[in-house]
Amino acid sequence: MAFEVMLAPSTRNAGNPWAVVTRAVQITCIAEARASGLLVATSKARRTPRIAGFHDAVRFAERERLADYHPAFAVTSDDDDPEPGEDDGRVAAVLSETVALFVSVGWDAALVADCVEHVASRLGDLSSRSRAVEVLRRDHTVPVLLGVPPRSWTAMLRIVLGHPTPKHTGTPTGDGVLLRLLRGEPPDCLRDDADLMDAIRAANPNPRPEP
Repeated sequence: MAFEVMLAPSTRNAGNPWAVVTRAVQITCIAEARASGLLVATSKARRTPRIAGFHDAVRFAERERLADYHPAFAVTSDDDDPEPGEDDGRVAAVLSETVALFVSVGWDAALVADCVEHVASRLGDLSSRSRAVEVLRRDHTVPVLLGVPPRSWTAMLRIVLGHPTPKHTGTPTGDGVLLRLLRGEPPDCLRDDADLMDAIRAANPNPRPEP
């Protein structure tokens, strides 16, 4: 990088060429560190306005007590307080079940796992599920990086987190897959929900061809 900058005419003509080279190397090092944390190319990390609102990638399994950490996942239960670590395993299982639900109707497993992990990691930074849907829906960078069309991205968010429209409040559509599973609804019941499965199938960015 330093060699390339030194070859530039603007560097040779600068009043302090060494300062230009030093600054260019500093910017590159910062971009490389940012790119490593965000799991993107260095060239993308240089575009600061596009990634300013993002934090380093965090897998959902690295979150401690996600259900307690974010009020959107709070579930009232009459059971005794769970043993330490029990909630961790439960949340991880729910997220895995969510991925499996999408995969069962043709979604690519790696793609949906990346989508669900990103959604789960951002939930901890937002005030509610409905707020999360709107913030993530307006995020045009992540779906591009994941290779998901805007239509599929928006549909996936509403399926996973619940549709934020007031008319859906208190309904399965409004609750979303994550909350339904966290409340203890069996995965088989969700698979028997024809409207839900049709919505997941329709949102697939790479649908399987009909036999």
